[in-house]
Amino acid sequence: MYIVMLGKPGSGKGTVGKMLSESLGITHLSSGELFRSYIKKAGEIGKQIDSYVSKGNLVPDDLAIKLVEQRLQEPDCKNGVILDGFPRTIVQAEAFDTFLKKQGKKIDIAVELELSDEDIIDRIVKRRVCSNINCREVYNLEFKKPKQEGICDICHSQLVQREDDNIETVKQRLKTYHETSAKLVDYYKAQDLLYAVKLNLHSGKTSEDVAKEIKKCLFGDVS
Repeated sequence: MYIVMLGKPGSGKGTVGKMLSESLGITHLSSGELFRSYIKKAGEIGKQIDSYVSKGNLVPDDLAIKLVEQRLQEPDCKNGVILDGFPRTIVQAEAFDTFLKKQGKKIDIAVELELSDEDIIDRIVKRRVCSNINCREVYNLEFKKPKQEGICDICHSQLVQREDDNIETVKQRLKTYHETSAKLVDYYKAQDLLYAVKLNLHSGKTSEDVAKEIKKCLFGDVS
């Protein structure tokens, strides 16, 4: 099964994607985490990626496609993946479709998480992430606080703020999203693959509710 998570940066794609991954037993592939892993290696590719990501810009199509396709060929992706942060452009989407078609596979659903720009900015600047690369649990200082300040509930590692989780970079990322990634909604809608979930930070709808709603769309009643 192949699920594409769409939405603005900070809309909750990663959190919902991880929940679906655990529930469905398929790999959650975050392009952001993939790119950050290269940045930490500090090689030439990592430096190239960092020059874009640190400024809130997209990684170029050819590089993003190459790295994601390499990752998709690893053993844990053989039964499908939940893609979070890829594709981000029409070029990437078309390349991904071609990649799957060559293997006789296709996308099952593209899920769009709709959240206003104001809510996105508020959510991201208050976001904290577990520093343990094998955990990476996400928290929020307002509506998903850790039990102990600065410490992950799950693995007890220190929580950190991503370098690009600041207002200036977030605004640039949103600008980039509206100029490029937003077009993906129409791309998948035209293929009758789009399922939209409207969100509001103060609506009371949890990530668990969203994951359950997506599963219901895929498989019917899952209560």
